[in-house]
Amino acid sequence: MGQQSIPTSKLVKKSGRASTDLDGQIEQLKRCEPISEEQVKRLCLKAREILIEEGNVQVIDSPVTICGDIHGQFFDLIELFKVGGFCPDTNYLFMGDFVDRGYYSVETFLLLLALKVRYPERITLIRGNHESRQITQVYGFYDECQRKYGSSNVWRWCCEVFDYLALGAVVDGRVFCVHGGLSPNLQTIDQIRSIDRKQEVPHDGPMCDLLWSDPDDISGWGLSPRGAGFLFGADITKT
Repeated sequence: MGQQSIPTSKLVKKSGRASTDLDGQIEQLKRCEPISEEQVKRLCLKAREILIEEGNVQVIDSPVTICGDIHGQFFDLIELFKVGGFCPDTNYLFMGDFVDRGYYSVETFLLLLALKVRYPERITLIRGNHESRQITQVYGFYDECQRKYGSSNVWRWCCEVFDYLALGAVVDGRVFCVHGGLSPNLQTIDQIRSIDRKQEVPHDGPMCDLLWSDPDDISGWGLSPRGAGFLFGADITKT
């Protein structure tokens, strides 16, 4: 099957039937059963319609459960929901790295995406450094999509969704949440809001730093051994 791209103008309209179909897909994905390629296409279309309306920095009120990397560990995600409560009973903020490394990146990301479409005010998804075309071709998500669907279409559609994910969140106006860390080129939240996020993760610059930087036991800024982003000390968070 040839590679396809999703035109932004083709958007799925919400209806009672659509909600019923989506509920069925959520239940199927919760059983760790992939949905059809056509269903993935429609889900990604609808997700983009929702995400494009969100800003680079999402404003969230507590109570909210904040979750780090999932990396395709589907059964850990299900256990997390069992302990913390399923949507929409519990509000969630997932801070990126949904895919790669684990064996169930497809089911993991699509379940979170389906929940986002079904309960857009209850779940927030922000981008990690693995939500990237380049990284997913190295660390497993691309190969998993090829293996489970027989083409790269699902991978391409998911990567298009990655480009629309927010870069960070602020909880209760006090707690800044981001996948990676800070950037020496950013001093304010408004500067983050002005970034054009709808692109592949750059190799350097402010957007790259937000997804790749790491806190460390140092003072000031340092070079990251990962080759992207920076290391930063606790003193940086206070300036």
